[in-house]
Amino acid sequence: MEGIETYKYGMKECVSSIKLSDLCIGYRVKQDVRVVAKGLTATLQRGQMTCLLGENGVGKSTLLKTLSGFLPKLGGSIQLEGRELEAYSENELARTIGIVLTEKPDVHQMTAMELVEMGRAPYTGFWGGLNRDDHEACDEAIRMVGIEALRNRQVRTLSDGERQKVMIAKALAQQTPIIYLDEPTAFLDYPSKVDMLMLLSRVSREARKTVFLSTHDLELALQVADMVWLMTSDEGLKIGTPHELAASGALGRFVERSKDITFDAQTLSVRVKTH
Repeated sequence: MEGIETYKYGMKECVSSIKLSDLCIGYRVKQDVRVVAKGLTATLQRGQMTCLLGENGVGKSTLLKTLSGFLPKLGGSIQLEGRELEAYSENELARTIGIVLTEKPDVHQMTAMELVEMGRAPYTGFWGGLNRDDHEACDEAIRMVGIEALRNRQVRTLSDGERQKVMIAKALAQQTPIIYLDEPTAFLDYPSKVDMLMLLSRVSREARKTVFLSTHDLELALQVADMVWLMTSDEGLKIGTPHELAASGALGRFVERSKDITFDAQTLSVRVKTH
């Protein structure tokens, strides 16, 4: 397909599903424009999980919302599968991108299963009736995330972590080739954080999906991510495997902003200096 790039990564052939060219992101407020980041040029690959790391306020959520089409870009280009983002209809985007943001869903009298079933909306037509394939997709998503026990619970009764898992199941039920997640592990205990990132990594490989997520769980992300995007206010966007960014010193400079923290580039681990 025209506009899609292929390259070799290790022993696996990867195909660019998302391509950014000189992207500028930010906000328009009346006549004023606030630029958050600019000159972003990068690609995201099918079959890989990419973790977005960066300091607070650097623009990670803004980037995710711009790539999702929730915020208009201020300049440059965003291509999905070789087509400009703006060329997609709303329904086409819903069948291409699954999104899990940090905002809590505004639902009241709805069960977890009913929320997951909303992920099938791009396929159910005007009346929203689910067929056997839709039910099977929802059941499979719930099984993958491991929330069978929550399926009949009211969403309003769920903990933050349980609600996050339901939202991820909803995105999986949507069966899109691309999944964006903003802090998917934010409300989870550590074993659940590991389980969630391992699940997303497995989904990216086995289903050949493009999984792109922001996280503050740096050490965990460095252990499971195929690629890392590191955004900082001083150095802009740095891209590479965890070991490549460690070897270049970019991760060390990012982590060691406090004099009480050290970063081991060999083990990709963070240590706190104790007195």
